[in-house]
Amino acid sequence: MVFEQLFDTKSSTYTYIISSGKGREALIIDPVIEHTDEYIKVLKNLELKLVKVIDTHIHADHITGLNELNKRTNCIRIMGEKSKSEVVDVRLKDNEKIKVESIELETIYTPGHTDCSYSYLMNDRVFTGDTLLINGTGRTDFQNGSSYDAYDSLFNKLLKLPEKTLVFPAHDYNGKKNSTIENEKNNNPRLQVSSKEEYAEIMDNLNLANPKMMDVAVPANLKGLTLNQI
Repeated sequence: MVFEQLFDTKSSTYTYIISSGKGREALIIDPVIEHTDEYIKVLKNLELKLVKVIDTHIHADHITGLNELNKRTNCIRIMGEKSKSEVVDVRLKDNEKIKVESIELETIYTPGHTDCSYSYLMNDRVFTGDTLLINGTGRTDFQNGSSYDAYDSLFNKLLKLPEKTLVFPAHDYNGKKNSTIENEKNNNPRLQVSSKEEYAEIMDNLNLANPKMMDVAVPANLKGLTLNQI
């Protein structure tokens, strides 16, 4: 299997390139537009054909590479059915499958960070977007976020996966590449709560500044704009 984890230092975003092997079809999760050439280079070096690209949600801290990759490779743009993006080709329902040759991902609707947040389960690993981070969880104070929805997504969906499941988030700000469900259950400070009310109390009092790119990134990602169109 090909599994490439790439990092954007500006927004601390992880992008994933996945394929069943060299010379096969591939998919990309959460691309950043400034790194499109880098993704294309990786694909070419491994003789991969990009057929699908996924965003876990409408990002507020960077402009997605979804549309630029579509223009350059004719790949299919995928998001969850709750996404308000105007340029998505396929909208996935909860528990729906995505297949690229022998690679199979299962869609898990995990709202809370935004109302269009989805996670994707692939065998021994789960791509959690901004819903579950390493030693953290996604903020819930904009884009129709909800701390109560986040609690449900975390405790009633993601944390019920097998404990050895690897966690690959869309962001990390401390240099960590992955975790496990077990590690997050035991060590993530946001998850050491006894009720959804206690979780909401924490999340509703973070008082975080808005992402620097938010006013540009959200409308650009909804409309499918590229850098030269903004």
